Amino acid sequence: MHTAEHILNQTMVRMFGCARSHNAHIERKKSKCDYFLDHEPSAAEMAEVERQVNQVIDRHLDVTIDYLPRHEAALLADLGKLPSDAGDTLRIVRVGDYDICACIGAHVTNTSEISRFRLLNYDYAEGRLRLRFKLSE
Repeated sequence: MHTAEHILNQTMVRMFGCARSHNAHIERKKSKCDYFLDHEPSAAEMAEVERQVNQVIDRHLDVTIDYLPRHEAALLADLGKLPSDAGDTLRIVRVGDYDICACIGAHVTNTSEISRFRLLNYDYAEGRLRLRFKLSE
């Protein structure tokens, strides 16, 4: 689920030019992410998000982890959401050539291990888009 969140985040960044999720709650059965957007996405746009996430999953990308000094990690990924006590060595997760992010979560070793991404529902209010999703066979 955590790797799927990385793919979703990068898809949202690419499609809408927004930042990665502002608030995320990642669980095994169902998860949610919040994004700040300047408009309410259409149903077609949301269907395209789901399609693109599954397309990336289907690429069977390797998921790799590196430990880098903070100054090197800052050249590769946005570190703005890290707590101040994150330390001088950071765990950097790469999803193939699609995404790179500092992260402490559990990840698969290849996107082929992720089942289908399903967007359950979403709502938009006052500039915040909340997506609820799960992984299913």
